[in-house]
Amino acid sequence: MLNYILLFAPQGSEGGSGMMSIVMIVALIAIFYFFMIRPQSKKQKEIRQFRDALQKGDKVITAGGIHGKIREINGTVIVLEVDNNVKITVDKAMVYPSASDAIETGGDIKNAN
Repeated sequence: MLNYILLFAPQGSEGGSGMMSIVMIVALIAIFYFFMIRPQSKKQKEIRQFRDALQKGDKVITAGGIHGKIREINGTVIVLEVDNNVKITVDKAMVYPSASDAIETGGDIKNAN
């Protein structure tokens, strides 16, 4: 019976392992923030600034991959001219400055706002 008690008795080095676990969790959260969350929010901020600065005549690409030139901006709706006398109406949240931006953000409403 004494052997079992000594086997499960806390060792002197285990007292610091709880603190070490907390330090590792904090470090993991910091790494996750700086490599995942911060760059994504920075990219979304750049796209939001781009959308706010849109003007008539700018060339853009929609989330669906349609290239066009802006003819009208009415609040959150944009009229794009995709060919001679061919105009389409799209939501402002679905317009990107380049194809790589559309791919990186996934082109969906959740990431666009």
